[in-house]
Amino acid sequence: MLTDITVRQAKSRDKPYKISDSGGLYLLIKPTGKYWRMNYRFAGKQKTLAIGVYPTVSLVEARKKRDTAKEHLANDTDPALIKAINKKAKLHAAENTFKAIALEWHTKHIHTWAASTAHNIKRYLEKDIFPWLGNRLIKDVTAPLP
Repeated sequence: MLTDITVRQAKSRDKPYKISDSGGLYLLIKPTGKYWRMNYRFAGKQKTLAIGVYPTVSLVEARKKRDTAKEHLANDTDPALIKAINKKAKLHAAENTFKAIALEWHTKHIHTWAASTAHNIKRYLEKDIFPWLGNRLIKDVTAPLP
């Protein structure tokens, strides 16, 4: 099993190489960086799950993600499919933030306003509204209660 010191001290070489941990988890060391990967079998096929980049994802976090992937496999679910679904859901949520909808509205109506009006509206949005509501999902934005 790997230790944090071993992971930290692993140096890149001309060719990529692997340092194994346990349960299919390993650290792939390339000249460009260190990458956590997990090999597993699903539906009779060998697959590799990308877990993250070291040091952003620590050894402890990588092991937790490996254990979560193993739980999915125990439930006959492909961890790579779960990861793809979660990624798509996050992208969809990012497209439905107040900021995204407001900028789309601004772009749609910009041709009907004078240039100074369009500039002022965008400035007001960026300065006064986006810091408060910009990252909220549009479905969570409601009118204030009376």
